[in-house]
Amino acid sequence: MIEFLLLLLIAAVAGSLGSALGGSDSGGLLGSILMGFVGAFIGTWLSRTLGLPEFLTFEVAGKAFPFVWAIIGSALLIAILRWLS
Repeated sequence: MIEFLLLLLIAAVAGSLGSALGGSDSGGLLGSILMGFVGAFIGTWLSRTLGLPEFLTFEVAGKAFPFVWAIIGSALLIAILRWLS
């Protein structure tokens, strides 16, 4: 249970930082958590596609959470959504 809460906290911080960089608010705590997880997915995919290393990852319950790529991915997602609207 503690690992899950820690993972949510890390995702929330990454989502809030990414949303701030993208120029939007993410809709509170739940929006920040969602942005953090979606940003981690997008950022990890982007880093693997471009062959870039994953740095500053947090190990939580045996799973790696790419903090920096989550921030970059959520900022890109926010920027794309703002551009489309």
